[in-house]
Amino acid sequence: MQTIKLGLTSPKDEAKVVPIQYDAECPFKYNNFVYRISLASPIASNQDGPTQPGCVAIPKDTKELILRLTNPDAEGMSLQTRVENEVANIYLASAALSDITPHVVPSVYAWGSAAGEPSQGWIFQELMPGTPLDEAFGAMDITQKQQIFTQMAKMLKALHDYKLPDSITGFGGLTLDDAGHIISSVMPSVGAGPWPSYEASFKAMFESLSSKDEKSILHCDFTTNNILFDASSGRITALIDYDFSCVLHRSYEFLRSLDNAGGQFCGWSGDDDSEQMALRGAKLHGFPSPLPQSTKDGVQWEVAKAWECELEKLGVERPRTIDGIDKVADVDAVLRGILPWRLSNSDIVRLQSEEVKLGHREKCEKELRNMLVRLGF
Repeated sequence: MQTIKLGLTSPKDEAKVVPIQYDAECPFKYNNFVYRISLASPIASNQDGPTQPGCVAIPKDTKELILRLTNPDAEGMSLQTRVENEVANIYLASAALSDITPHVVPSVYAWGSAAGEPSQGWIFQELMPGTPLDEAFGAMDITQKQQIFTQMAKMLKALHDYKLPDSITGFGGLTLDDAGHIISSVMPSVGAGPWPSYEASFKAMFESLSSKDEKSILHCDFTTNNILFDASSGRITALIDYDFSCVLHRSYEFLRSLDNAGGQFCGWSGDDDSEQMALRGAKLHGFPSPLPQSTKDGVQWEVAKAWECELEKLGVERPRTIDGIDKVADVDAVLRGILPWRLSNSDIVRLQSEEVKLGHREKCEKELRNMLVRLGF
C-alpha cells in the first residue's frame, strides 16, 4: 500500500479507527470493510502535488475520513478493476449531481487497485454527514417518505441524464487508462465486459427496447441502505457505496435498485395472480384507483404509488416509459433462475441442509421451466 501524506501537525499523532456496520457473527462475506478514521488533530495544510486520477486533495482542517478496504474473498466480485470502477463512477456521479448543494457524493482522496498481488484494494474518501436513511424510513409517514422520494427522484434523473464522456464506448464497468481518462472495462459484479450493446447476448429478446443504444451512470444499489440524511430537516446528505455501479441501459437500475421505493421491477414470476405481478402491471400500465390494500409483508401500494408520482413529476425514465423493459426483466429472471443466489452463494449454501437445498432446486427448476415455456422455448 502506498504512503498517504496527511499533513498531521505532529508525527506522534495517532488515529482512531472504528469499523462501520461490521458484525463479526455475520454468516455472509462483506464486499468491503469500512472504517471511520478520526485523527488526533486536523490536517494542518492543504495537500500539494499531483493527485491520482479521480481524486481531489484532502482539504485543510480535515479530521475524519473513511477508509474502504475491498474484501478479496467477496462473493462474485472481480478484482481486476473493482476499485478503479468505483473511483470512476464516483467521479462521474459527482459531476452528474453537482447541482445538488451541499454535495451528496463523497470526494475520493486516494486509492489503491485490487488487481495484482497483494489483492488488497482500498479507497480513502470523505466522511459524509447524516445518519442511515433505512434506520428511520420504515417509521416515516407517507408525507415524509414522499419528501425523500422527491430528492431521490431528482438524483436518479440527474445520474441517468448525465452525458457520458466520449471515451466510454461500451456497456459494463469502467476503469482509468494511463492518462487518467475514464474508459469502458470489465463489470466487476459480473467479471466480464465491456460489451458493444446492452442486448449483445440476447438480441432477439431486446428488439423491442427502443432505447437500447443509450447508456447511463447506474448506481445499482440505489436504496435507503446507501443514503444518509439529516433527520431534523429531512434532507438527503449523501449517496454512498458505488461498489456495484456501472454504465448500462437505465432499465438495469430498476432491476437492481429501489427495494424500499416500491420494489425492484421483476420478470414474470409464474403466478399471474400474485401481488408482485399486480405491481409489475401497475408499473407498466398505471396504478389502479383505489389502490389495493397494503399488507405487512406484501406490496406497500401507497409507497410504490408515491415513488411513481415523484418519478413522473420530474420526467424520469421508468418502467412505464421504457418500451421493452418487460422483456428485459423476463430475460433477467431466466438468468437468475439458471443460477439462483440461494444455490450459488457459498455462504448461504453452507448454512442450508441438503433437504433445503434440494427443495429450493426443485422449486427453481419448476419456475425456470414455466418461464421458458412462456418465452416460447
